[in-house]
Amino acid sequence: MQPRAELQNRSDNALLTRLRALPRDSAERAAICETLVDRYSRLVRSCVRQYRGSPEPVEDLMQVGYLGLLKAINNYDPEVGDSLSAYAQPCVSGEIKRHFRDKRWQIHVRRQAQELLLEMRKATETMTHQLGRTPETGEVAERLGVTEDDVLEARQADLVFSTYSLDAPLSDREDPALLRDVLGADDEAMEHAIDMASVNAHWEELPEREQRILLLRFYGNLTQTEIGDRLGISQMHVSRLLSRALAHLRSQLTEADATATEPAEAAEPATQAAS
Repeated sequence: MQPRAELQNRSDNALLTRLRALPRDSAERAAICETLVDRYSRLVRSCVRQYRGSPEPVEDLMQVGYLGLLKAINNYDPEVGDSLSAYAQPCVSGEIKRHFRDKRWQIHVRRQAQELLLEMRKATETMTHQLGRTPETGEVAERLGVTEDDVLEARQADLVFSTYSLDAPLSDREDPALLRDVLGADDEAMEHAIDMASVNAHWEELPEREQRILLLRFYGNLTQTEIGDRLGISQMHVSRLLSRALAHLRSQLTEADATATEPAEAAEPATQAAS
């Protein structure tokens, strides 16, 4: 095997030509790879630099970049090209992009949004230096040749890049609150308020007597017999009016055809119901 110093003095193509003639488990092949990796470590670092704004550690991205560089070294044919640097740069960048796309996203995000987010980080950093302030959404969109909606979607994707356990502490204090302690929950009162607003929109469509029956039944908690005694009508008549009022409201609040599901009596005009 040639001394390491001698390998360092040889050109890229000379090293790559020799590398292609050696078996995969050759110590000399490993030494050539190591020499080329050292030679192009600055290229890897330059590819990683544009991702400094991401939550991924730089050291991890460097390792991913070196993997891309090794793939370029093993696949490059010196008889076809004369610039390992030009061939390796897209290989390294592509490997880093694949790492973000396939390994880091916690939920599925469209590839277009992922790649745009990476471009946005680089553009935002450059524009901040140029403008002396953080660029606005429209300015970033114009620089990248995309719409503002595309930029907003990419920023939303950034929010799901990393996830946290519900048991994660919110501070480093002793016995801190957990993330799950501050998460919101469905408000049953809000759902009830929405339902009541929907009913109220059609409330005036009911005859006054049917409105009163509904109030006595569901807010006064009276039985049909007690309602009949108050209104001077039979319990059976109360039942019919109650059913008709509920059928009308139900038909207005759902897409179902009330005439197909309710008794024919429910379709009688309200004026007859009040007689």
